Amino acid sequence: MSLDKVRNKIDSIDAKVLALLNERAGASQQIGQLKQKEGQGIYAPHRERQVLDRLKSLNKGPMTPDAIEAIYREIMSFSISLEKKVKIAYLGPPVTYTHQAAQKKFGASVDYEACTTITDVFSEVGQGRADYGVVPVENSTEGAVNHTLDMFVDSDLKIYGEIFLPIHHYLLSRSPLKDIVQVYSKDQVFGQCRLWIEAHLRNVDLLPTNSTAEAAQIVANDSNQAGIACIASKIAADVYGLKVLASSIEDNSNNTTRFLIISRTEAKPTCSDKTSIVLEIKDKAGALHDILVPFKKLKINMTKIESRPSKKKVWSYFFFVDFQGHYDDPKVKKAIAALEKHCTFLKVLGSYPKAE
Repeated sequence: MSLDKVRNKIDSIDAKVLALLNERAGASQQIGQLKQKEGQGIYAPHRERQVLDRLKSLNKGPMTPDAIEAIYREIMSFSISLEKKVKIAYLGPPVTYTHQAAQKKFGASVDYEACTTITDVFSEVGQGRADYGVVPVENSTEGAVNHTLDMFVDSDLKIYGEIFLPIHHYLLSRSPLKDIVQVYSKDQVFGQCRLWIEAHLRNVDLLPTNSTAEAAQIVANDSNQAGIACIASKIAADVYGLKVLASSIEDNSNNTTRFLIISRTEAKPTCSDKTSIVLEIKDKAGALHDILVPFKKLKINMTKIESRPSKKKVWSYFFFVDFQGHYDDPKVKKAIAALEKHCTFLKVLGSYPKAE
């Protein structure tokens, strides 16, 4: 078959694909109307997972599962925008890792709102000015993002989903490496690049910012343009016109950050869910052991436990716990009922689909 014939075949296929995509878009508009009549949220993570899992099971190649997910991410993003104008609040400014995580989940067809702090993200969603929010919660190298954990104690918002994003850090500047005397970045990022900084920037001042994108803005807007740098993403270098002085300077090549999607509503169960709770245990010997027993007895896999000072009284702590299963599962309900007997405070933060 000649090249022209193959190209004509592709043109014919593209015409059919376009017609089917428009037909799908029309169906999405109908779904949006039905959801709004019933008062349902527009983004449905359980349905998203069903669609992607089904498509991957039907796939015979040569397309890879990752390619299918990337293509359908944008198809579903546009479908969401047809159902309703959706706004996603995130820790900004643009091109932060949180922004990248939000785009990975929601695609390019929804509206995004950059917030200065994690508190602002919670406020925008809580006040209904944004439909969903995306915040960082933990890093595989540096551990928990404490500000996010603290916000959940008093907030009525629910965890609606999670996103894992591989994180690679770059040293950016307009000055050569030998002239660098100050480096800006988010405090957790310095921890993720500790070994590289000690080896190459031992005597520089490390100046914390609210985000890596803010650090890139500071360097890009500095009028002197001498001796300052930032640690941020490669995308930040492109957006703010900075040179990459060093690439992938994170200490762990598998460095990954987990982000949470927050919402005013709860996610429906899928076949693969996770539940997050926060609790305060009674002040008695063996109290921590007592809260672990229900998980073992009911064979529920606990995936995380993290402690934070309660800030209510000295040496009092909240424990944040993640475990497999949805709150609607009878076994999970039984475990939580057992936990409450040993707690002075227990709150379910949300049940949501596990990220792949």
